[in-house]
Amino acid sequence: MPMRVTLLEGDGIGPEVVRAAVQAIDATGAAIAWDPRPAGAGAVVTHGAPLPGETLESIRESRLCLKGPLATPIGGGYASVNVALRREFDLYANVRPARTFAGLPARYDNVDLVVVRENTQGEYSGIEHYIDPSRSAAEAISIITRHGCDRIIRFAFDYARANRRPRVTLVHKANILKMTSGLFLETGRDIAKAYPDIAFGDLIVDNTAMQLVRDPSRFDVIVTTNLFGDILSDLTAGLVGGLGLVAGANIGESAAIFEAVHGTAPDIAGRGVANPTAVMLAGAMMLEHMGDSDRAARLQAAVRRVIAAGKDLTPDLGGSGTTARFTERVTAALQRDRPAT
Repeated sequence: MPMRVTLLEGDGIGPEVVRAAVQAIDATGAAIAWDPRPAGAGAVVTHGAPLPGETLESIRESRLCLKGPLATPIGGGYASVNVALRREFDLYANVRPARTFAGLPARYDNVDLVVVRENTQGEYSGIEHYIDPSRSAAEAISIITRHGCDRIIRFAFDYARANRRPRVTLVHKANILKMTSGLFLETGRDIAKAYPDIAFGDLIVDNTAMQLVRDPSRFDVIVTTNLFGDILSDLTAGLVGGLGLVAGANIGESAAIFEAVHGTAPDIAGRGVANPTAVMLAGAMMLEHMGDSDRAARLQAAVRRVIAAGKDLTPDLGGSGTTARFTERVTAALQRDRPAT
């Protein structure tokens, strides 16, 4: 019986890259019943809200969602749909792998790490206000709970163990933020004792940024708080070629949402040259989460082989290909590798 998955095409280049990813996922032979739903700026126009009730209900029922980039106005308008989804479904774990691509020029050829980011607390708790009528000053409150620390750090250790990754590095700023970041560090040190098979260490966030650009091979699984994780996961994406090449997962107890982590790129929307790699890899992460490890591995391998071959790559990867041609190459690779039934 096909598994139902909510599909949010998103804004800008979203519909182009998501449709390409759906083609690639379908080409693996996965039994998925896609349920397209509105979200983002387009939904504001058609439904009067960036996150309509029907969309939330679909995710609530399916417990799985694949989404493209969603537009969020800067400085005004509606709040981030991504943040709203994380809060609505308590998607506390954000997982962002970064791995070097053969065939693409990069500063490093040995990057293979994962950033596990706490996704619901910290500076993104949403508690902020102006402190005077003239709005000349503002303050925000960072919320860190022991429960929140415990579950994300355990998630990171369990992820490392399940994926045979030998090291977890906890990133903090406990030298300055002694209570909030200190609680995160204290919790991590306690939890590490229960995982003697996993090497554990901690680093201050600014030092982590420096060490990542000096020698990313020293890192394996990084676990950190919301704001630090947001920044470091983009940094690690830059180490392997940019946001167009990395995917993200937002995982909770009741739902999981898999996504491209790049923006909507309105300047190239509709031109047919957008790179669908990130959403395709998000699809591979989704298949893995569904327990379909074989198809997940085949999809990821097909995308990587096409990039390594260097033919019909999109302009952001230095080629002159189109979204459609890139997708055709990926689906053809998948068809060739599809096991006989």
